[in-house]
Amino acid sequence: MFFYRVPAPDEAMLISGGKARGESNAPFRVVTGRGAFVMPFFRKVRFLSLHMAEAEITETCVTKQAITLKVRAVIAFKVGNDTESIVNAGQRFLSDQRQMEDLTGRIFSGHLRSIVGAMTVEEIITERQKLALEVLDASSVEMARIGLTIDSLQIQSIDDLDLGYIAALSAPHNAAVQREASIAQARADQAAAEAAQESARNQAEYVRQTSIVQARYKAEVDKAQAEAAQSGPLAQATATQEVINARTELAQREASLREQQLVAEVVKPAQAEAERVRIIAKAEAEATEIQAAAAASYDRVALDRLIIEQLPQIVKEAAGGLKGANVNILSGADGLGEMAAGLVGQGLAILDSVKKGLANDQEKPAPPNPERKKLNP
Repeated sequence: MFFYRVPAPDEAMLISGGKARGESNAPFRVVTGRGAFVMPFFRKVRFLSLHMAEAEITETCVTKQAITLKVRAVIAFKVGNDTESIVNAGQRFLSDQRQMEDLTGRIFSGHLRSIVGAMTVEEIITERQKLALEVLDASSVEMARIGLTIDSLQIQSIDDLDLGYIAALSAPHNAAVQREASIAQARADQAAAEAAQESARNQAEYVRQTSIVQARYKAEVDKAQAEAAQSGPLAQATATQEVINARTELAQREASLREQQLVAEVVKPAQAEAERVRIIAKAEAEATEIQAAAAASYDRVALDRLIIEQLPQIVKEAAGGLKGANVNILSGADGLGEMAAGLVGQGLAILDSVKKGLANDQEKPAPPNPERKKLNP
């Protein structure tokens, strides 16, 4: 549409010729970020740039110590985004927007001279950021009045116009730096020399070790060659001896295994059988002896009983033998008693003789037992 105007993103459109909406004190209407209808002949449109601008200043200042310094600074600024700033800047710079850089430079130059005059050279050099902040604070009010805002202020350089004051201030530090640099260089040179010496020693040691290794290698090669020259018969003899040793060891192992097998299969069973026969024979012999002793004891007891049982008969027979004899008993009853007692004593004497005979028979060695000899070879 022919009467619809749109400003660029970094521009403000100023429409004059009518009353601004809601801004009774504004001499024109401000439009940013959108378009608007402009009636021809009744309205007039102008555009104010909102892009960032830069102003560079180089100012000769006198410090608190009456030392002249040349200070160079750069200011980055632009028109404010709010309507009031745009109106203030439009009223001042719309006809010639390049004046903003000159005016900004003059404003900062004045405040820079004033603030440098209240500081020493040492403070300006060591506290450069403080100088910039104080200049910004002092200039921000005036810049706001003309519709400009400051983005940054950088102090580019400080020069004492070849007076030598700044150089004198830096001389001790420079000397210390040079001294440290010289010491560092000396240490570096010493370290380099030591490294070179160490490298030379390492190279010499490497050469020596290489020579030793080569000599050893040559000696081992010569020895191996000599052994290889003699290795034919010697290797054959060694191999033959190893075969003989292996066969001998195998034969010994087989003999040992056979011996163990014979012991397990023949000797051990034979020993066990012999031990069994010996134990049985011994048991039978002991049983025979016990039976013989028991039989002898039984026969003796039986004989004693037999004699005792026959004793009355013996006495009777003895008395019977005296029945027809002509025996005079002179002592009467006493003599008869003595005779009876004598008969009894004779019977006891006979009994005693029989016992002794039996005892002698028992003390004689028993005849050899053929069966026992067979059991106990």
